[in-house]
Amino acid sequence: MSKIKPQGTKVAIPHLAESLVSATIGKWLVKPGDIVQEYDTLCELITDKVNADMPSPVAGTVLELLAEEGETLSVGEPICLIAEAGGPEGRDGGDAPGAATEESEAAPATEEHVRQRYSPAVRKLAAEHGVDLRRIAGTGLGGRITRKDVLQAIAQKGAAQEAEAGPSGAAAFVAAESGTKPEKLPVRTTGLHLSESPRIPQIAVDEGDGDRREYFIDVTPIRNTIATRMRQSVAEIPHAWTVIEADVTNLVMLRNKLKEDFKRKEGVNLTYLAFMIKAVVNAIKDYPIINSVWAVDKIIVKRDINISLAVGTEDSVLTPVIKKADQKNIAGLAREIDELSHKARSGTLRLDELQGGTITVNNTGSFGSILSYPIINYPQAVNLTFESIVKRPVVIQDMIAVRSMVYICLSLDHRILDGVICGRFLQRLKENLESYGPDTKLY
Repeated sequence: MSKIKPQGTKVAIPHLAESLVSATIGKWLVKPGDIVQEYDTLCELITDKVNADMPSPVAGTVLELLAEEGETLSVGEPICLIAEAGGPEGRDGGDAPGAATEESEAAPATEEHVRQRYSPAVRKLAAEHGVDLRRIAGTGLGGRITRKDVLQAIAQKGAAQEAEAGPSGAAAFVAAESGTKPEKLPVRTTGLHLSESPRIPQIAVDEGDGDRREYFIDVTPIRNTIATRMRQSVAEIPHAWTVIEADVTNLVMLRNKLKEDFKRKEGVNLTYLAFMIKAVVNAIKDYPIINSVWAVDKIIVKRDINISLAVGTEDSVLTPVIKKADQKNIAGLAREIDELSHKARSGTLRLDELQGGTITVNNTGSFGSILSYPIINYPQAVNLTFESIVKRPVVIQDMIAVRSMVYICLSLDHRILDGVICGRFLQRLKENLESYGPDTKLY
């Protein structure tokens, strides 16, 4: 039995952060045969929190890509082989690039070797679901079996087992095992445990004519992560929702008075969000249970107030964290909001800038929204949104006045919080917002 010897230097998933155990290959930026310099970007790595470029640790020639785009691997697992420049052999004792000919000549069934060299992620997934990898036709490079192929086989196997009791069960099983197109299944609606991978729905696509046709959009790894986290939050956290209205007329006047001078001095915009976050932080100081986490047999009240700031991009939403927001003044919050927002939209956030949030604040009013029902950013206890500031006629001391009003919406984890404490928290937040005036200091 022939054995494929490792060649060149193995490049592995780096340990990007303390809590990071795996990463997904986004897009490969090199291919076998490419010459790379040290620190050249090899591919995009996607984690639960952030995207990062994978730099080459050595200079040399790319020999082989060991992972497919979209494949998730654990920290330390190899993703490619590089023959280092100036050395006859790789660091793992393998052959130099030019020495690969002996093996390739002695192994006419190279494609078969590639197909059968399964990645750890593929082997693990197949073992968990009892899938025989020898029965799967790989769609990866050189017939390599990818994680997507295994998921497809699992879905086909599940469909065959479900239909086994029916008249067409045997035919469906044969179709699944032979790799032929399975029968159409109804769209899945409920019934999956969180530990299971969602089955691939079989939904007919109407090709149509011209611009009216239906079409596919591939689910990116970061979109898949968002979907998983949202599903986890909705499934595990019993959400409740409440809303309050505040008169922010004085805040509007204060901000209009200071914004030009602030922009000139600090170089960033003085947004309403900085005032609102300051009001939130001060309200949490009075009701610290808002800043807590459910831990099954106990509730952990967090010491630091770290604000997760929801920032939307064209195809996702990120939540960079303002660390220790309780130690910052309004000017400091404005600067950090500006910096984190720009980083989120330009894709330059570091992993540590996305970790450690204890409460999420969302400025949905920037889109013109007047009411929203946010999903809690798991495992936090609340998600707070500020809606659009709009001028409305309101009754004050039996007189009608035009005031700048805003709705503040709060989604809460009902395992930790109830209506009374959340109502008092929102009342304090309303008082804080309405207390801004000409004497408010930014520094």
